[in-house]
Parts: sequence; structure tokens; C-alpha cells
Amino acid sequence: MSVARPSKPLISREAAVAACIEIIDTDGLDAFSLPRLAKHLGVRAPSLYHHFADKNEILTEVARDIAGWSVVRPRMNPGPDWPEYFVALALNFRQSVLRHRNAAPILLQHFPRELFVSTYERTARFLLDSGVPSELHVQILDGMETLSVGAVLMEAMRPPSRKSTIFPNVDAASQPLLTDALAANELSQKQLFESMVRSFLHGIVRDNNLEQLFSA
Repeated sequence: MSVARPSKPLISREAAVAACIEIIDTDGLDAFSLPRLAKHLGVRAPSLYHHFADKNEILTEVARDIAGWSVVRPRMNPGPDWPEYFVALALNFRQSVLRHRNAAPILLQHFPRELFVSTYERTARFLLDSGVPSELHVQILDGMETLSVGAVLMEAMRPPSRKSTIFPNVDAASQPLLTDALAANELSQKQLFESMVRSFLHGIVRDNNLEQLFSA
């Protein structure tokens, strides 16, 4: 059964998405519903249908906002330091997603991959201008997406961790080696993520002798 949309919008699409995120951040995903959102905005539920077909469409826009529009895009400076662009972008993506941990299940179901793909043409130009050959572009772009999205969403689904709690419930008696490894680790979760991204990018540079291109 379709719901008739009001002839004049009482709220903006952006305001509805922002309110939805606020509800989820504050009270969790289970607290979100169309009646709750309407009450939060001070309107009747049918007003929401001027902008959205259903609850699913609202949640899709929430995912686009958190994992796309709200992620700060670093400046592209072509040259031998091109990996730093991807490191900065990955860290900004992580920051945006972790600000809204309660929305992580939404991102798993509604991840806005088209927002990533839509920027890849410009990023491919950046890589080419930086001296990175075309045959490596898909490896870099797909690899960065897979690595960043997978790592960040997995982190977002877990409680915030410190260096000592990166692996929870480790038993010193039955897992002495892992216990020692955790004690020896000096990196925070953010630093581990950054190190992982750098290792991936620098591995591509090393494995394909790109250092020689930049030093020639």
C-alpha cells in the first residue's frame, strides 16, 4: 500500500538524514523508526514520504552521508608521495565511520560503493600524473577500497579498544604468545590501521620497482 506524499515538503531531505543519524548515534539502530524520526523532526510521519519512498531509502542516505559525503577528501598533489593521499583518505574515512559506530550495521547493508567508483576516474588521473602506470590502477583502487572498508567496518562493529584490548578476552595461561605480543605492541588501533594501509601501498611501490621511476 503506497502512502500519498504531501503536496508541500515540511522538512528537507538533509534535515531528515541528519536527524536519523542523531537518533542512531544517541540511542542505537534499534531505536530508529519512521514515527520516531517524524516526532524528532516535529512533523507527521507522512511528511517523510515527500522525500523518501520508505525506511530503506532513508537508511541508504544515512550510509551515503557517513561513508561518503562526510569523508574529507585530501588534496591531490601528483608526485612520488602519491601514497600519502590514500593514507590520508583512509584515515578520514575511518574517522567519519567511527564517529557513528551505531550505524555500522547500516553500512554493511547499504554501503555506497557508487560514491567510491564515481571518484575513481579523477583518482586514476592523479595516479597517472604521479607516474603510476595504468596496469596498477585497479590493484590500487580496488585494494584500497577492500582494505579500508573491511578494516574500518570490522573495527566499528567492535567496542572501542585500547592497545591492551585490541584482541579481547585473551587468556595469559592458554595464549602466552599472544599475550606477549599484545604487551609488546606499541601501536594504537588507529596506528595499526595506518601501518596496514602504508604496508599495502609501499608493497606495490616495492614490488613494481616504482622507486626507480621516481628517482630517474
